[in-house]
Amino acid sequence: MKLGIVGLPNVGKSTLFNSLTNAKAESANYPFCTIDPNVGIVPVPDERLDMLGKLYESNKITPAVIEFVDIAGLVKGASKGEGLGNQFLSNIREVDAIIHVVRCFENDNVIHVEGKINPLRDIETINMELIFSDIEILERRIAKTSKGARNDKTLAKELDLLNRIKNHLDEGNLAKSFKTDDEEEIEWLNSYNLLTNKPVIFAANVSEEDLKDDAANNPFVNQVREFAAKEGFEVFVISAEIEMEISELDEEDKKLFLDDLGITQSGLDKLITASYKLLGLMSYLTAGKDETRAWTIKVGTKAPQAAGKIHTDFERGFICAEVVNYKDLLECGSHAAAKEKGLVRLEGKEYVVKDGDVILFRFNV
Repeated sequence: MKLGIVGLPNVGKSTLFNSLTNAKAESANYPFCTIDPNVGIVPVPDERLDMLGKLYESNKITPAVIEFVDIAGLVKGASKGEGLGNQFLSNIREVDAIIHVVRCFENDNVIHVEGKINPLRDIETINMELIFSDIEILERRIAKTSKGARNDKTLAKELDLLNRIKNHLDEGNLAKSFKTDDEEEIEWLNSYNLLTNKPVIFAANVSEEDLKDDAANNPFVNQVREFAAKEGFEVFVISAEIEMEISELDEEDKKLFLDDLGITQSGLDKLITASYKLLGLMSYLTAGKDETRAWTIKVGTKAPQAAGKIHTDFERGFICAEVVNYKDLLECGSHAAAKEKGLVRLEGKEYVVKDGDVILFRFNV
C-alpha cells in the first residue's frame, strides 16, 4: 500500500511524515522546505504476528508494510506553475490513496500560507489544483483519441466518456463523484489514473488539548468531518507534534504516554485502520518455523488469488487451502491440536479468505 501525504505548506505534513517513518525529513516554519518527495516504509503493527511467531518459534517475522510519500507543500496556482508547480503531481499519481493533512489548530508562531485558519478553503484549494491537473491530462487524451474516433466505434465511445468526465471536472467536481454503470467506461476511467479519482483520508491536525476527546469540540475538525461524510472519505484526528514525541519512545513508554494523554491509539494506528477500511484491505497470515508473515489483500479475495500474493505458481497450481483462525490456533497451542479438534479446514477455489486466517496453501505446478 502506497499513501501520498499532501497539504498546504505549514499544516504539519512533514512533521507527520517524520513521526510516521522516523525518516527525519526537513521540517521548518516556511513553505517549500520539502522539495523532493520523501519516501518511508512503515511496518503495519500486528500483535497477531508476534503471538504466532512465539508459537512457531519463527526465525523471522515479516509484517505488512505501508509506503508513505511526503510531497512538497502545494499552493494556489500550482497547476499553472506557482510554487513548485506540477513537480509533485506525478508522485501522487503513483499512490493508492491520498492523506490530506488539514490544519485545525491556531498557533501564532506557525504562519499559515493564507494568513488565516480555514480548513474548507484549504481543502478546496488543493482539490482545485488536482482538478486542474486532471483536466490537463484529459485534454491531452481527448486530442489523441479524437484522431481515430471517426472510424472506430470503440474510440468514439471513449471520446464521449472523456468529454463527459472533463465537463464534470469543469464544474468543480472530483472525478470520484462521476457516475457510470458501464463496465467498459469504469475500466477506462480507472486507467486514466486521475488524481481526483483516488480515495482520500483527511488527517485533521490538532493541538494536544483536542486529542483527548477526539476533537469533538473543535469547530475546524467538525467542518472537515461534514465535508468528508458528503464525499465518502475517511477522517482521523492527529497531533503531528505529539506523534513526533511518540515516535521516539519504545513500546512500553509509548503505552504509558498514550495513557497519560487519555487516548488509546497513536495517530499511526488510526491512520492504518482508516487506510485499510478506505481501500477495502485486510491481512491473512502464514506461519512456520522459518517465517511468520502478514499478507495484505482486498476484502473478498478468493483463496487462489490470495495464494498468488505469495507466488504466481501458488495460484496457477492451486489445489486447496488449509485454513485455521489465528485465535483458535493460539488457544489450541499448536496446528496439530487445532486439527485434532476439527478447527483446521480444507477449502477450495471458491473460498473467500477472511481477516486473521492462518493459511497453508497446497499446490502443484
